[in-house]
Amino acid sequence: MESVKIEKLLEAYFDGSTTLAEEKLLRDYFNNNNVAGHLEQYIPIFKGLQVAREERSSRDFEMPESKPKTIKTWWYSVAAMLVVAFGVGSFYFSQPQYTQEEKEALAAFEESKNAMMLLSENLNKGAGQLTLVEQFEITKDKIFE
Repeated sequence: MESVKIEKLLEAYFDGSTTLAEEKLLRDYFNNNNVAGHLEQYIPIFKGLQVAREERSSRDFEMPESKPKTIKTWWYSVAAMLVVAFGVGSFYFSQPQYTQEEKEALAAFEESKNAMMLLSENLNKGAGQLTLVEQFEITKDKIFE
């Protein structure tokens, strides 16, 4: 019965779906001397993993010291404030500053433009009436022929 459970655990182990507790159970099973005959082929795997786990390096490693970051986070806020200030300033100074005479000229121009638009609309209405007169002439000529 136990070998059936171990075989299922081995299958799950090689699929990579075992938990740490199940892997410990497999290690304990294969590291003792009571292994079933048809499972003895897996003993070197778990013995090798045990040896690798106990292996330690005697070499000293030196890690290079990392330099502290010179850019602080407050530099980002200062840069953001400068960008916003530049944007607001350029918007403010790009607005045209008109003198009183220029304002009066712009008002007169707008008034003239409105008058021309009104004249154009009335002329277009008149041109529409002329097409009706032209149609009347064509019909009249057909009747009197």
